[in-house]
Amino acid sequence: MEYSIQKLDNSKVEIAVSLDKEEWQGYVKKAYEKTKHQFAIEGFRKGKVPYNVILKRYGEEIFYEDAMEIAIGERYEEIVTKEKLDVVSNPEVSLTSVDNDHLKFTATVTVYPEFEVGAYKDLEIKKVDAKEITDEDVQRVIDSDLNAAARFVDVTDRAAQDGDMVVLDYSGAVDGEKFEGGTAEKYSLTLGSNTFIPGFEAQVAGHKIGETFDVKVTFPADYHAENLKGKEAVFTCLIHEIKVKELPAADDEFAKDLGEFDTFEEYKNGIKERLKADEVKKAEAAENDALIEAVVKGTDLKVPDAMIEDEITRNVEDMKHNMAMYGLKFEDYLKYTGSTEEKIRADLKDRAENEVKTGMIMNAIITKEKLVPSADELKAELKKRAGAEDGEKEEDYMKNVNEYELNSLMQRMTFDKLIAFLRANNKIV
Repeated sequence: MEYSIQKLDNSKVEIAVSLDKEEWQGYVKKAYEKTKHQFAIEGFRKGKVPYNVILKRYGEEIFYEDAMEIAIGERYEEIVTKEKLDVVSNPEVSLTSVDNDHLKFTATVTVYPEFEVGAYKDLEIKKVDAKEITDEDVQRVIDSDLNAAARFVDVTDRAAQDGDMVVLDYSGAVDGEKFEGGTAEKYSLTLGSNTFIPGFEAQVAGHKIGETFDVKVTFPADYHAENLKGKEAVFTCLIHEIKVKELPAADDEFAKDLGEFDTFEEYKNGIKERLKADEVKKAEAAENDALIEAVVKGTDLKVPDAMIEDEITRNVEDMKHNMAMYGLKFEDYLKYTGSTEEKIRADLKDRAENEVKTGMIMNAIITKEKLVPSADELKAELKKRAGAEDGEKEEDYMKNVNEYELNSLMQRMTFDKLIAFLRANNKIV
């Protein structure tokens, strides 16, 4: 076999391969062994027809397609391994020529680009101050906790009002015709939550249990369902129940019920400290992002198109998976939003390119500075996670950790070491 490798633009290489007669005929024989079970010629059992008999009947070319598939696959892999090519795409194969005494082909493939990381030490990044925590911030958390612990009490002696939860049936129609998703029975709706079409909840308020009434609304012009945009609709409603939210008292007992505090004052202070810690983390995360952005900005790197397309595909597949978890089909999402997969892919391109570029540069730093956690560091982290003081508990935890969890932990620990390295070797002022 003879071959040559030519570098092309955008991290592509072209591998030109030539097989002589002996090599090529060897692959033709392999193709015969692979396909001989398909041949049936009078005088021979199916699958037992000799090679020369098939050649005489059909000609050698009958084996060329399979022979080329085998030859190209084997020789391409051999060259990639021998030359240590870090390929990041499938090859585009072109046949140059083929006959009885040779096979010539080219394989064009994208390889991982060579690049030098720009400056990643002694940079200056502006310090981000953590947001001050106000009494209003603390009260928002308290209100949220109180609402989470609230119970709903039946109301029978008055009409529904803002803040109530009503249990109702509704059936909607546009131009007298019912539409998909416009009907429900015993649906729980909190008035004032603005979860329904504008104007719907306000018209439910003022009605009592057992009342049947119509609600007239207009779907917004940007409504997700194309057939309902800007349309007037009438919903016939029946209220079954009216419930009022009853909040627990904001006192020591409430704090104790949460299981972490003895007094309400301790609970408030705990919230404030937690919010402060969260804001410090947010500020540090913003500084970390700025550090990474500065390194990426200072590195000259053209990301290969194949790597960008792969990242876009991963992002789209993640979207589809996440939607499926909530019972939503990707095709329905496209219909509701009036979009296409091609448009989504185009919209994702810049983000995908930046994500790939950032990952490549950060991985280069990790490799150069040897920031991958050691086996001892990984074991120590696993032990900490197990909370293990006795050996048996730690051993049980280790047995239950799967490969995905280990890989995720390694990635997080590696990223933490990278960030610690960047913060230690640059100035945040």
